[in-house]
Amino acid sequence: MAAQKGRFSLEAFRHVALDDIGSTNNECLARARAGDPGLLWVTAARQTEGRGRRGRAWTSEPGNLYASLLLIDPAPMDRVASLPLAIAVAVHDAVSAVLPPGDAALQVKWPNDILIDRRKTCGILLEGEPLSNGRRALVIGIGINIRHMPDSAPYGVTRLVDHGAAVSPDELFAHLFKSMAIALEIWDEGRGTAEIVHRWREVACGVGERITVNLPDRSLEGRFAGIDDGGLLLLDMGGGQVLPIAAGDVFFMKTE
Repeated sequence: MAAQKGRFSLEAFRHVALDDIGSTNNECLARARAGDPGLLWVTAARQTEGRGRRGRAWTSEPGNLYASLLLIDPAPMDRVASLPLAIAVAVHDAVSAVLPPGDAALQVKWPNDILIDRRKTCGILLEGEPLSNGRRALVIGIGINIRHMPDSAPYGVTRLVDHGAAVSPDELFAHLFKSMAIALEIWDEGRGTAEIVHRWREVACGVGERITVNLPDRSLEGRFAGIDDGGLLLLDMGGGQVLPIAAGDVFFMKTE
């Protein structure tokens, strides 16, 4: 499906390519404070201060894709919660475009981890802050393992080259640039959440399986019952209790 002409049409996005940089997310936030109107991609050959969720370091050597997208007021606050699902759909589509057909299982773990054979190949970090003009900046940071991956991680990791994807960061970004515009047009400031949820469910990993969800203050165990129509994770605790969860780290429980 081609992107329609709208706020998130392909032609509306800009791109700045840099060499070494501290963090593409930090660069986007700095440009937002300086008045950038958004719809700006910043990519870098290498990051010296790359990070993931909860401050985790992110391997950032040349050969991987490091990209951040700056959005200004992407949607009303009551509709922005489904944005991570749209991002996941876009990144999934970009990675799918460079993998050999019929190779490994490419899926999405809630809300937006991209997995190949149940191993993580992409980190996505959303950060936001209010601006002095009353608007709000939101940055979508995306790091995709092409040739490098972390030496140690609390979960399985992989890289695209191990799955037959001999792709350059620039080539992969070209696919991401297009797929993100399409996904955001469908999302339509949250008005298209139903369609995004439908697409996300088609590539979801682990529905029906037992999982652990790590929250900031506790961990919960239950069965992954999918997501609701707004994108919240549904954790079946048993006994008819299904708990909706807005944010957390999901781990699949090993089965005998």
